Amino acid sequence: MVVLETEKKTSVEAAMNARIIGSGNETMVLAHGYGGDQSVWDKILPYITQHYQVVVFDWTFSGAVKDPNLFDPLKYSSYHPFADDLIALMDELNLSSSVFVGHSMSGMIGCIASIKRPDLFSRLILVAASPRYINIDDYEGGFDDAAIDNIISNIESNYENWTSAFPNLVVDNNDPLSIEQLEKCLKRMRHEFAVPLAKTVFRCDEREILEKVTTPCTIVQTSHDIVVPDSVGYYMQKKIKGKSTVETVKTNGHFPQLTAHLEFLDVLGGVLGFEI
Repeated sequence: MVVLETEKKTSVEAAMNARIIGSGNETMVLAHGYGGDQSVWDKILPYITQHYQVVVFDWTFSGAVKDPNLFDPLKYSSYHPFADDLIALMDELNLSSSVFVGHSMSGMIGCIASIKRPDLFSRLILVAASPRYINIDDYEGGFDDAAIDNIISNIESNYENWTSAFPNLVVDNNDPLSIEQLEKCLKRMRHEFAVPLAKTVFRCDEREILEKVTTPCTIVQTSHDIVVPDSVGYYMQKKIKGKSTVETVKTNGHFPQLTAHLEFLDVLGGVLGFEI
């Protein structure tokens, strides 16, 4: 006896809250980082959509995603399943040769996806991205093992306090509205997702993938980012096989798209050839 499946499976587009905005001839995909959601791009969308068809979405760990069953901490214990989700989303939307803008952890996810499917990407823009956060040998990631252990311990034992304190460390403190926005995003993320995901992110080591990246890359950093020191950007530029450049947005913190969105847009425009 053959049992027919009558219930349509949820599309990747619906599962990841994907939206397509704008009507340019080229497509830009914006991917947020740990604890965020697609709202972190709100300040730049009115400008980018004048030049590009823009795709924004939420990773399945985000508090903006309605179905908590979509995120399995065991499955997502590395960046590769995220890269597979990104590829599936882009395939479902029939995208190719897109500009991918990946913030923080999404930078490495985009690199992995571009290795698996280079046809999907024309350029990678890696914003405050890092292949490894922990110092080792002659590599400066920004943290020692004890500091990372302390971050994860705080997320694990006192998440409410951590979600209030962390934004003040990683967002320019002259921008209270952006601090408040990130805090709201973090508080929406489920604690049972936040802990294992923090271990995945802060203990990652994706340095070996860089030499396999052939898509042209622009590495965007801020003047001072306690999460990703300058040395990381130049390390990535040196290791990436394809053509890559480092650009600096003159602001402090880990979120230039929030705290210095016009300067960030200037950098994007200079790289991609548009004016805001």
